[in-house]
Amino acid sequence: MDWNFNFGWVVLGFIITAAGTAVTAFYRQIADNMAGGVNSYNKVKLAGIIAIGVGFAVMANLHTFLLSIFVNVVFKGIL
Repeated sequence: MDWNFNFGWVVLGFIITAAGTAVTAFYRQIADNMAGGVNSYNKVKLAGIIAIGVGFAVMANLHTFLLSIFVNVVFKGIL
């Protein structure tokens, strides 16, 4: 697979990273209003951190590479 730079993926990755950062910064308010309260603080914070990681992967245009590896592992005999 050839790696190529695409400005559109950088913008989308930045948006995903910004959303993950906002979730991580305001996890208490989000958990209180949209989730189960104190019991879900860590879950909301973890979701924000995962979103930041996914955003960085999209910014670097690595998501297609990682998804192709995943598909090859899961559907090895089919495809």
